[in-house]
Amino acid sequence: MVTALGYGTTGLAVGQQVFGLTDWVRDGTLAEYVVVEARNLAPLPGDVDFTVGASVAMPGLTAWQGLFEHGRLRAGRSVLVHGAAGAVGSMVTQLAREAGAYVIGTGRAAHRETALDLGAQEFVDLENDALEGVGGVDLVFDVFGGEIGKRSAGLVQAGGTLVTVTGPPEARPADGLAVDFVVVSDRDQLGEIVQRVRDGRLRTNIGNVAALDDAVAAFNPTERITGKTIIRVRP
Repeated sequence: MVTALGYGTTGLAVGQQVFGLTDWVRDGTLAEYVVVEARNLAPLPGDVDFTVGASVAMPGLTAWQGLFEHGRLRAGRSVLVHGAAGAVGSMVTQLAREAGAYVIGTGRAAHRETALDLGAQEFVDLENDALEGVGGVDLVFDVFGGEIGKRSAGLVQAGGTLVTVTGPPEARPADGLAVDFVVVSDRDQLGEIVQRVRDGRLRTNIGNVAALDDAVAAFNPTERITGKTIIRVRP
């Protein structure tokens, strides 16, 4: 997270708090100071904490683009959300439900209540339930890949879409699309996301907040952490 110092005609005011996502070709953003192109930033309202802004930028954009740009989600469609209680999955679940979709979440048994509380109408315990029991769906949002991703392709009904962030899918729907994508920053979408946070329509999923000195350990946890890991650069 950074504070904008002024970007001319980009729509960001001098001294304005901003949040966003850097391009993937730019490494080195885990630092006290970093240069970010203005097009990758959006205003962060003063009543939204930096930690909250950091927790929704990447997961929120990933969910938004997967659902609405690549998945072409519309009201009345059915969505299978893998990892529905995770950092990305929790955003997908909430945005899909708000858009009027029927949401089926998946994950570990311990995450059932969280997924349902976020808006999923059904939950599949991937360790004990039969994934194929959900029947056909219009959209699968995959964050796992591997065997789960391959089995999920068979759940997409005619005209539907499998969207994944794990790389090129190993299996494709028989009569639908398979799309893998890499999230990019988008100022308008960031604005939509943070407004939903302010309105209480979108809840964040923060798993761990660590100091910059503890970043290496935070990104290599000894225990599984559900939610987004945040590195706080300054106290």
